[in-house]
Order: sequence, then C-alpha cells, then structure tokens
Amino acid sequence: MKVLVTGATGYLGGHVAARLASAGHRVLALARPGREASVPAGCRPVVGDVLDPASLDRALDGCDALVHMAALVKMWVKDRREFHRVNVEGLGAALRAAERCGVRRILYTSTIGALGPTGPEPRDETSERTEFRFCTDYERSKWVAELMARERAANGLPVITVYPGVVYGIGAMTQGNLLDRVFRDYLAGRLKVRLGSAPSRICYAWADDVAEGHRLALDKGEAGRGYILGGENVSQDELFGLLHELTGLRPPRVAVPFWAATTAGKAMRSWARLTGRPPAFTDGAIATFRFHWAYSSGRAIRELGYRVTPLREGLRLTLAALRLQEAARAGAG
Repeated sequence: MKVLVTGATGYLGGHVAARLASAGHRVLALARPGREASVPAGCRPVVGDVLDPASLDRALDGCDALVHMAALVKMWVKDRREFHRVNVEGLGAALRAAERCGVRRILYTSTIGALGPTGPEPRDETSERTEFRFCTDYERSKWVAELMARERAANGLPVITVYPGVVYGIGAMTQGNLLDRVFRDYLAGRLKVRLGSAPSRICYAWADDVAEGHRLALDKGEAGRGYILGGENVSQDELFGLLHELTGLRPPRVAVPFWAATTAGKAMRSWARLTGRPPAFTDGAIATFRFHWAYSSGRAIRELGYRVTPLREGLRLTLAALRLQEAARAGAG
C-alpha cells in the first residue's frame, strides 16, 4: 500500500513509519518545513502540516491509507489551547482530507489515556470511561479526539483506532519517549527520588511491539474497531525491581509523598507560566500516578496476531542499547 504517515518525525511515529517501510509499504511521511531530515530511512518526506488542508490533499493524493499519529505529547505548553488545536482539530483535518481523497483505510493512533484510568484489574477497549477529572490537557484533548474518531467511524469512515500503552524503548528523545530520561538517569546514578505510595499499575509497551501492532492493524484491522497495543501491567516498585535485577543498581531510596510532589508540580507550572520555560514536571503529571492504567491487549492478540515482549526482556534490550549509546558518546568525546 501507499501510506501517508503523519507524526513520523516523532518518537513513536518514527518507529511506526520505519516498520511500515520495512514491511514493503510505500511510506510518505508528512513533515513540517525544515524537518524533512528527521524522517526515518526508507520513507519519503512530504512537506506539509496537519492543519493545512491543501498540503494534506497533496500528500494524500494517490494514497491507499492514512496513519494519523501527529499529536502534541507534552506535559505543558504556554498556550494550553495548542493541545486542542493539534490533537483534536488536527485529527478532524486529517479525517476530512482522507475522505476527500477517497483513502480506503485510516489508522488513528490514540492512547490508553483516552480510555481513562482503571482499577487494578485490566480493562479493555469495550470499557466505557468513567473518570472525567482529567489530569492533563493532553489527556483531555485525546478523549475529545476519541469521541470524534468514534463518531466518524459510526458514520462510515473507515477508521481503525489503536491505543498504545506507555511506550518505552530507544528512539527520539522527545516527551513522548516518557521513560528515556528515567532510564538514562537510573543508569548514571542520577535518579535519587521516586514517588512514595504509588501502587498504581501501568501498562508498559515496548516500542517495537507497538510499531508492529500498527502494521498489523493497518493490514488486518476492522474498520470501526479499536485495538489496545500494550504490554505488562506493573507498579512503580515492580518496574524498579526489574531495573535492579537487570543492572545491579539500587532503586531510588528517597520516596517523595504525593502531597509534596503535587505542591512542587504546581510551583513549577506557575514558574513556567512566568518564564515560558517547560517545567521538569507538573502537578497534573503527578496526579496520573494516583490512578491505575491497567489494560489488556487480548483483542489485538486474538484478532491481529499482536505479540507482547515480556517487560523484563524489553527493558534488557532497551538498557543495553542505552549503554551502547552512552559508550559511543563518551568515546566520541
């Protein structure tokens, strides 16, 4: 298939675009001016923007499929309306362009965050969201976009939705690569603190699995259906336990109470508004750890052939790659 991928210059988008190209698809990657060099090898850059209808029409001309991954994945931006503009209006523009161009298959990348927090037992795609106190503007905007995607699919647009878990693995060092800094700091002995009393279980998914899951959903997914592309659901302590086993390095011994971390996050968010400099974390980001985000990939496994790499193995491969990167960087220095 000839496929247009939006968001291919991002962390997960780069993994997906490269996987589709290696599988034999002809991949066009929508890139804003000046970002063409960030497109993965094997993909052809097409200059454009998801909010520019004319550039979307040009990029989609002759395409069989659209994979819409472009999103604003950040804890904070100075103008919070940007989350709605990129994540909601951007999706709307992409779907309208796909409809105008007669695209046969549309794959939309959402997030388990759009489906909402869970209890300790995993939920799946059929569970209705019950918590509407959104922790972050990103979470809120992806929920609104989710409603749009469902409505357009119900009205006949061939939309397939995938919901990645918290993705980890080697890739671009963006805020979408949430665990990259955690792992690097852990290996370097810089990670001194962790959240106290955070037993919440979170669905962690290895980037290579999620990229392959996108390929499978594009090739086999049923229009109007959603598929969770996740992995194992573990707590913070279980995650640090695995890191300790794999590295021999002690986990952070200082546990910061939620109230203290929340207070610090509020202060950082206020300071960011004054200075325009992104905060290290926000109270909203801390609030997400008050909830479980446990999800099952059962449907994707049964219907698509999705496979989950054990968390221990995914972490082992990721840490090994990070160590090689650091060694190469040290050698070059």
